[in-house]
Amino acid sequence: MIDSTQRIADLNRELSGAEPRLIIERALTLFPRCIVAFSGSEDVALLDMACKVKPDVSVLTLDTGRLHPETYQYIETVRKHYKLNLEVLSPDTAELQRFVAAKGLFSFYEDGHRECCAIRKLAPLQKRLATADAWLSGQRRDQSPTRAEVPLVEMDSRFSAPQHPVVKFNPLASQTLAQVWDYIR
Repeated sequence: MIDSTQRIADLNRELSGAEPRLIIERALTLFPRCIVAFSGSEDVALLDMACKVKPDVSVLTLDTGRLHPETYQYIETVRKHYKLNLEVLSPDTAELQRFVAAKGLFSFYEDGHRECCAIRKLAPLQKRLATADAWLSGQRRDQSPTRAEVPLVEMDSRFSAPQHPVVKFNPLASQTLAQVWDYIR
């Protein structure tokens, strides 16, 4: 188990310049309880590589209750194609009902996404990652200015607890959107 800042730094040095598949292989070797987070088209590249490394890799996706019908169809297409035992995470029903009763269905347009995302995304993910040691994310540095410095490997401060550290691998961090779509094609 990786639990030190030095070990994370060592992994980042070791994997610097490595192809995403090598980063995925390393993550799945180091952490048998490693999960792939799948949330959209670009994550298919991540998922495809992970399935080639470990066909029975654990995969999760978030159903926020606000997805378009085409998104559900896409998720199902990917599930069938890769023969996944896809774990679909949903928000806590009672918590979501209280939120909607107090704020309405579209509060995120009025007061930002923070509270809505905390209930619909972060809470289900936190609950699931409490049983994992690591996870693979499709985050890339070119996605936004706030992700420009995303490392290949990091201690996930959002989902770790003092008694349960969670390591986050971002195998596509140094890839561009064009490179990801080249892989998908």
